[in-house]
Amino acid sequence: MRKHLIMDPTGHSTIEFDATNTVELDAAMERFTALTKSGHAAATRKAGETDYKVVKKFDQTQDETLFVPAMKGG
Repeated sequence: MRKHLIMDPTGHSTIEFDATNTVELDAAMERFTALTKSGHAAATRKAGETDYKVVKKFDQTQDETLFVPAMKGG
């Protein structure tokens, strides 16, 4: 199972999906697009790796994608 980890002010949400299931994969691609368009940065890593790599495109081969909201300040 692949995971999307979506950070928010209260912690994070984890959404798992099966990359071999076309319905779940389509939903994951739509989620990626919606979150990155709304200002979230996306970073991916494979299982066993410790470092995330910032990405601009959806990659179904990555085990985890972390979404971090844009910083807001004043």
